[in-house]
Amino acid sequence: MRPSDLEFSASAFDVPGTRSPVRVTWLGTAGFSIEHEGFVVLIDPYLTRASLGRCLRGPLRSDAARFGHVVPRADAIIAGHTHFDHALDVPALAHATSARVYGSRSCAHLCRAAGLPEDRVVDVEAAGEGRRDPVRAEVGPFELRFVPSQHSALLLGRVPFPGDIADCAELPFGAHHYRCGAVFSVDIRVAGRRLYHLGSADLVEDATTRGVDLLLLCVAGWTTTRRFVPRVARALDPGAVLLSHWDDFFSPLERPARMLPGMRMPRLVDELTREARGVRVGTVPILGHLAL
Repeated sequence: MRPSDLEFSASAFDVPGTRSPVRVTWLGTAGFSIEHEGFVVLIDPYLTRASLGRCLRGPLRSDAARFGHVVPRADAIIAGHTHFDHALDVPALAHATSARVYGSRSCAHLCRAAGLPEDRVVDVEAAGEGRRDPVRAEVGPFELRFVPSQHSALLLGRVPFPGDIADCAELPFGAHHYRCGAVFSVDIRVAGRRLYHLGSADLVEDATTRGVDLLLLCVAGWTTTRRFVPRVARALDPGAVLLSHWDDFFSPLERPARMLPGMRMPRLVDELTREARGVRVGTVPILGHLAL
């Protein structure tokens, strides 16, 4: 099965004629741009897509020259965790767009070290300490809820590069310095729709609530997570699933997405459709979009 065999059409979802659409664009990897009524929320936007050689050789720098034509504006940027393929471009994009950034302590350290003003950096991890309910934020028509989550143990049974980013004195630094940090899913309510971004293939079931219209689901690592699909289906009960983070993110953004090895997409689709009755499962090309 090729990802193109699963592609949703841009008109796959009904948009009520009484309102403007919610536009969901896949930016590659776990990245998304979600737009409604002129407001834009970015989640895990990784546009630089450094080659494997660059990642192995040394410091990584954002390729800011490619930002403008892909994401010309943003009001909020969310980093679900701080591995390089989720967080590298966040500070530079925040500078370019004047957006406010939401993320963990590790994300806050990165953004402050990059010179973002304090009032444009929201440490969701600190704000959530001692709370039982998710931290919430409003961005125009969007209500954002930051749900504690966890990263898949995809590297020989371990989470890659665990721990926090505490010292940013040596920025820019290499891929292995981008420690995972605290992990969050994002529960998004907008225009009567509910979207849920699961940026790594694991979750904290007790923190979720059921009834998601569109699940933005990370594929990488799903085969190493115990009973991942049944747990997702039970915890979120999605009506539709848009698959992400299955692409080779060492390949430039301009090239068609090609699948990473070991994704086992046919098996994943079979399990999703078996566990979540009536669910629709699909993909879009890089920079392709859906309207809800």
